[in-house]
Amino acid sequence: MAEVKKIAVLPGDGIGPEVVAEAEKVLKKVEELFGHKFELAHGIFGGIAIDQTGSPLPQATLDICKDADAVLLGAVGGPKWDNNPKETRPETGLLGIRKELGLFSNIRPAVIFDCLKEASTLKPEVLEGTDLIVVRELTGGSYFGEKFRRETAENGTEAVDTCVYNVKEIERIAHQGFQIAQKRRKKLASVDKANVMETSRLWRETVNRLAPQYPDVELEHILVDNCAMQLLRRPSSFDVIVTENMFGDILSDEAAMLTGSIGMLASASLGEGSFGLYEPVHGSAPDIAGQGISNPIATILSVALMFKLSFNYAEAGESIERAVKEVLDAGHRTGDIAVDKSQAIGTTAMGDLIIAAIRK
Repeated sequence: MAEVKKIAVLPGDGIGPEVVAEAEKVLKKVEELFGHKFELAHGIFGGIAIDQTGSPLPQATLDICKDADAVLLGAVGGPKWDNNPKETRPETGLLGIRKELGLFSNIRPAVIFDCLKEASTLKPEVLEGTDLIVVRELTGGSYFGEKFRRETAENGTEAVDTCVYNVKEIERIAHQGFQIAQKRRKKLASVDKANVMETSRLWRETVNRLAPQYPDVELEHILVDNCAMQLLRRPSSFDVIVTENMFGDILSDEAAMLTGSIGMLASASLGEGSFGLYEPVHGSAPDIAGQGISNPIATILSVALMFKLSFNYAEAGESIERAVKEVLDAGHRTGDIAVDKSQAIGTTAMGDLIIAAIRK
């Protein structure tokens, strides 16, 4: 009898419920084709949770996640909650769930589909061969450091965000970057700002100390501002990029746009074991929520990542990825990746086409 994998499903806000609904259909199709068994438990998270419970991460939702083998997340946030105090902002829920579940790294692949080169703002010849992964540290840095405001007599209110990293945090994310590179093209770009920041100098020293453990990996140190420029100038030269929290947040979104749409890219947040949280890179897109026009591909590809990284269901994961490529090669597009917007299809139609294309 097939092992039952428990998946916590957190649709979230905005277009989150729409794209997650298509991913759930994919799970059902995989059950039918491959014999895998999934048990889904739904929870509220983000803005909708604030409205219903006063907290972006209710204890009941956290309990569902801790009882699961993996988490599938849609998207959180929106202008409705932008002016809330820090404790009742959707983004606080995201930081909290990463910390509570021990998720210290975010894996974001950026792969160019040949048939979508025209959707990118970069020239096709610049994009040729681009296939990279950004490995972002998730639980340290200025996002988690002490934050406060103080009054000064001369300049009025002053705000402080503290950026803190320790050796253990840097070591575990660097090891992951090296290990991922070993399984790919054996090139690792470690991104920092060591010419200015003390945390970056510790980062670089630590990465250099670990490098001899991975003699087969070519290590490059690159300053974050230069990396941002090179991602636009020579994206195909990158294999794996490893970096701290804020730099990774910015660079992974830039890498996502190389593909033509942030709606195309999956991500995984991982800890020490096989448990992971999987979500599309895009946000909640409240301006198009409820219109049925959002792109479900990133969420569907997040399921494929889940199968590969948490469940060891490589065949099922690859079948999903092939189905997405087949549908795109056939010319089907949602509005965000369509050159001719009049020919764009909706969320459900795209999901149905991909589900129909999944096969063993």
